Amino acid sequence: MRRYSFIVTLHILGIALAGASILLLAQAHLWFSALMVLLLLLALGINLYRMQMIQIRMMRHLAESLRLDDASLSFRSPYRNRTMEQMVDELSESMRAFRTRLVERHEMDAWQKLIRVLTHEIMNSIAPIISLSETLSEREVTEKNYNVMRQGMLTIHRRSKSLLEFVENYRKLTRLPTPVRRPVSLKELLCDLHKLYPEPYIHIDIPNEDRTLQIDRAQIEQVLINLLKNAREACTHIEQPNIRISVLPSPLWQCLFSVTDNGEGILPEVQDKIFVPFFTTKPSGSGIGLSLCKQIMNRHGGNITVQSTPGKGTCFTLQLPA
Repeated sequence: MRRYSFIVTLHILGIALAGASILLLAQAHLWFSALMVLLLLLALGINLYRMQMIQIRMMRHLAESLRLDDASLSFRSPYRNRTMEQMVDELSESMRAFRTRLVERHEMDAWQKLIRVLTHEIMNSIAPIISLSETLSEREVTEKNYNVMRQGMLTIHRRSKSLLEFVENYRKLTRLPTPVRRPVSLKELLCDLHKLYPEPYIHIDIPNEDRTLQIDRAQIEQVLINLLKNAREACTHIEQPNIRISVLPSPLWQCLFSVTDNGEGILPEVQDKIFVPFFTTKPSGSGIGLSLCKQIMNRHGGNITVQSTPGKGTCFTLQLPA
């Protein structure tokens, strides 16, 4: 940054000296020399303007990535210039440090939430099993209490089976395959999704201009399907349901989707928990759908966020590197 400041200072001094030289040369009627110095002045001004605009674009790039919580940001010098390359190196180093702190913090938060949920679910299953088994062990095995003991054994079996299913769901989360990235047409992806959901209240906006995304199509399609499924369930009791998938305006290095509905919404106190594995507000929910969505987006170097108002609806935003 010191070298950059020095270069900017030199440009400003050069512009000031060139302006003074033009004035003196014009007073001496040395028009050709004045014209040459004027061209030099314009060159200095254009180069300074270009340097400043490049810096502004990089700062906007940085601010946008921080706003979207995008840790995949990288910088490249737009042209060969030692000063700009030094600035790019400093910004890249800062982003690497930020990325390391963002990933460590998120991993720690995720582990803490996961441990709380695992502990809660396992204790809910094991506690009644232990209590019931102790009660049964104190009874004598007689024909009179056979039915009672049989019912108790069936209850233990049912709770053990539920615990096994819970562990199997956890294994699904931990065995998610690495994304196999291939070029995918954005229009084709959305058109095929529209064929799966032809309902009139589900609107999938197809952009006018196509884009090619380097993604694992099956995984990203699964994310969109999971979100549409949740949106349909949220609109079950709505008289005029409205669900929409849109492609949002975004910089060239990103692709943004939004999945919105006018359903029941999500309570504020649980919005920060919906991506935690096994957390669910549905009586028959497994709590792994949104967790899988979050994991898939993270493995693609992207992110998923949610904004919701109870009684008005929910908007999920998907951010992918293009």
